[in-house]
Amino acid sequence: MVTSAVDGAPAVEAEVPPRDPSRVARRLGTVGTLLMGIGAFGAGALPSPNPLFGVRILGLPARNVTIAIAITYTGLLLLVMCWLWIGKMLRENGAVAPAPDGVQLWKTAILWAVPLALAPPLFSRDVYSYLAQSATLARGLDPYTLPPVTALGIDDPLVRSIPNIWRDTGAPYGPLFLVLGRGITAISGNDLVLGIFCYRVLALAGLAMIIWALPKLAKRCNLDAGLVLWLGAANPIVLFHLISGMHNEALMVGLMLVGMEIGLRATERITDPMLLGGALLIVCASAVKLPAALALGFLGMDWARKRGNRIRDVALAAGLLLAVALIVYVPLSAGLGVGIGWATTLAIPSLILSWMSVTTDLGMIGGQVGIIAGFGEHTQGVLTVTRAIGLLLGAAAVAWVLWLTYRGRVDAFTGMAAALAAFVLLGPVVHPWYLLWAVIPLAATRAVPGYRRAVLAISAVLAVVVPPTGADFNFRAFQLPLAIVAGVLLLVLVLAVQRRLLIGQRGYDIEMLPGRRRAPAPPETPQPSL
Repeated sequence: MVTSAVDGAPAVEAEVPPRDPSRVARRLGTVGTLLMGIGAFGAGALPSPNPLFGVRILGLPARNVTIAIAITYTGLLLLVMCWLWIGKMLRENGAVAPAPDGVQLWKTAILWAVPLALAPPLFSRDVYSYLAQSATLARGLDPYTLPPVTALGIDDPLVRSIPNIWRDTGAPYGPLFLVLGRGITAISGNDLVLGIFCYRVLALAGLAMIIWALPKLAKRCNLDAGLVLWLGAANPIVLFHLISGMHNEALMVGLMLVGMEIGLRATERITDPMLLGGALLIVCASAVKLPAALALGFLGMDWARKRGNRIRDVALAAGLLLAVALIVYVPLSAGLGVGIGWATTLAIPSLILSWMSVTTDLGMIGGQVGIIAGFGEHTQGVLTVTRAIGLLLGAAAVAWVLWLTYRGRVDAFTGMAAALAAFVLLGPVVHPWYLLWAVIPLAATRAVPGYRRAVLAISAVLAVVVPPTGADFNFRAFQLPLAIVAGVLLLVLVLAVQRRLLIGQRGYDIEMLPGRRRAPAPPETPQPSL
């Protein structure tokens, strides 16, 4: 409150606008994403050959990849710290004063996302596989049976940009994703840069659906929409792997969440357009990536409960949802001319050994123990067994959660999120972006108060474990540790400068700085009685 007096008039109190508690973190995080965007021109998952070679200024980061990776890591770590900082502000009461409100959070998330949306891809080279598989389909060939190197040739720019392991494999994605990809090929042709930005638009469309659905799903559990969006949509893994990396999880999860939100509005009528529309969207999500089909079971259980929860209601729901699935898959498969080829390539991702997969780790450990014990080299056999056990346990977990949903002990949306979490954690392959199948839905469930700190910590760790180049560092192992050390030193310098700027400032954001405990409120002084 400020007082002023003009020409002898009585002092007038002027209202001072409240301090925006997210302002400093927003600016620091934006600096982080700008650094990542700049570093992406040298450290990103760039095509081969790089179209920026020889281009002034834009081609400069690619001339020293180690420095570009260091700059990228500085921005990456800075953004993760700022995300945790704002998350700490939201911890007590959500997106209400004195913490940042919903509008301030929106401004922050958009400012952080824009540099990544305009920069070259980071963290993954999958977009080149998308482009090559779509180009294969556009030529009238079957991308499920013909790998990119066979369909397009080893010298094709799209094939040269794909990691070696995926050049000789078919497409592991659903038919709808390939149909959308064929449309992108029709637009971009042989223009790699235009094709990349078209897939980024597709990823942003999926993210927009996530942002639309999450607050509405959170409302069903009386959760704060700002906190849910911060955990689910502004998560660094989302920014890094869905916006920058352009993984098709954005489209899959977006369609699945919108389908669940619409489907849960349905009445008990069998012809309710909400039920049919929601089921249709979930089936479309599964036609991008098949795991989304799990959501159909929980939507069906919710509808069966509305009709009385009898066995015949469950059977009717199963028949209805199967009919919707056939209506989507039959025209897609027949129209593409690939039949059920998409069902034959589902195991392709398990070709790699994922260190984040528990069942893969147990198989590798078991194989090594067998070698030490003198039983010979049977690692592949042990790996097959542990992965099969994991899939069986995952299926059992899904069936158990479906039963709990049927009995009314778990609501349908929470059950769906828990089932996806079990499915991915017990699966043979786990990537940070696979965890978003569960992390994003769980953010809008009643589980959020209990797992909020865990998801903050896990997201912060997983956001930094994937190198920004989206490739390995064979024959240049020295490069990554050197870049990380340099990036941490740059981060320390940035934080030291920011610390000096914050000297003397007060506010809720200063109290909630990472590593600082909030000062307890002073005790109230009792008023003397009259």
